[in-house]
Amino acid sequence: MTHQTILEFAPSGRGTREITDEVARVVTQSGVQCGIAHVFVQHTSCSLTITENADRDVRRDLETVLARLAPDGDPAYRHDTEGPDDMAAHARSVLTDTALTVPIGGGRLLLGTWQGIYLWEHRTSPHQRRVVVTILGG
Repeated sequence: MTHQTILEFAPSGRGTREITDEVARVVTQSGVQCGIAHVFVQHTSCSLTITENADRDVRRDLETVLARLAPDGDPAYRHDTEGPDDMAAHARSVLTDTALTVPIGGGRLLLGTWQGIYLWEHRTSPHQRRVVVTILGG
């Protein structure tokens, strides 16, 4: 069985937004008891991640790490069409990921106790984002 849904989000700017509940609803709607959930974001300046969902400091610290690896406005960047955060956002997306696969068992996502699925916006201004959730299994 295959089921697919496109979720839409409107992040207000750079940072993480937990989308675990929205993805879990798609799993429930699919009726799949055992399989996989493939989650894909259709953009090049945001990403998806599975990380700590209990302590916000983890996500804040991850933002600090990416700011060091891909700083806004680096004079070495050639691509700055949409501002100083443009190339940094693309680099951050490449350093993280645009797709995740999560196992499904018993009709639910088999995430660990402290894991959550996050849409990670890398641009500083608001954007509309589409996330494709494809459920495979039986």
